[in-house]
Amino acid sequence: MERSNETLVREFTFLGFSSLAGLQRLLFIAFLPLYLFTLGTNAIIISTIVLDRALHTPMYFFLAVLSCSETCYTFVIVPKMLVDLLAQKKTISFLGCAIQMFTFLFLGCSHSFLLAAMGYDRYVAICNPLRYTELMGHRVCVGLVAAACACGFTIAQIITSLVFHLPFRSSNQLHHFFCDISPVLKVASLHTHLSQIVIIVLCALVLVTPLLLILVSYIHIISAIVQFPSTLGRYKAFSTCASHLIVVTIHYGCASFVYLRLRSPSSSSQDALISVSYTVLTPLFNPLIYSLRNKEFRSALRRAVGRTISLPQR
Repeated sequence: MERSNETLVREFTFLGFSSLAGLQRLLFIAFLPLYLFTLGTNAIIISTIVLDRALHTPMYFFLAVLSCSETCYTFVIVPKMLVDLLAQKKTISFLGCAIQMFTFLFLGCSHSFLLAAMGYDRYVAICNPLRYTELMGHRVCVGLVAAACACGFTIAQIITSLVFHLPFRSSNQLHHFFCDISPVLKVASLHTHLSQIVIIVLCALVLVTPLLLILVSYIHIISAIVQFPSTLGRYKAFSTCASHLIVVTIHYGCASFVYLRLRSPSSSSQDALISVSYTVLTPLFNPLIYSLRNKEFRSALRRAVGRTISLPQR
């Protein structure tokens, strides 16, 4: 038993950007300001929503939670990636890899269910405007967020346990830049069909179930909007849903491409490139799509900045 234990993998080596060895410093220079911009914009969104009472509505409550989730989501992956772009030894401990995978999956799965909750919020706002305050009270909003987090936590715990209970004795080289499911499974010494089937089913459940809920919401939303007598009313209703639809398309498009084809023979570099899009670029675009182009939010931001500037003068 002691000899067997000595051969167990104790750390993993990331090879995600090994084919771009000469460009890693340039990648660091490119990714660092993007990451800082993402942190800054999300901090602005959260603080503005908290400080301005006009934004204390269900829609902006979900948006603040989404911004907080994305800040944590990028913090789990991007800082380590930036350090590895400058480091000679790009390693992570076995326990660190398990923690990174669990946290990433927890936040990612919660994100999917949170987008479904935001779709339901838009459905109630457009299809039941007179009962909106009643149906989307504070307790309901908190309950939806808690349910999204509970689903994300449960699924992340199951998948992480299934992956890291496999034996790792042969290779410790991950062709990726963080501990994602597929690259970790590829270096496991032994696979069980049952565990692979459960992981694929759970990934499909996380992606398909919220997406179906969003589609049902938008079927009702569109059928309600087309009956609006005013063209301006239809335009305003569609514009309030456009941002959510763009984010949903980006999120589920990238995630489905990666996680619904775990046993696909596609290249690891291709998966790493797609992963950059949803770990670096998508969190960058979401604040721009959701908030900074929103007139109501921009007005609230100006009020918050004005109050902040006027305070020292008093």
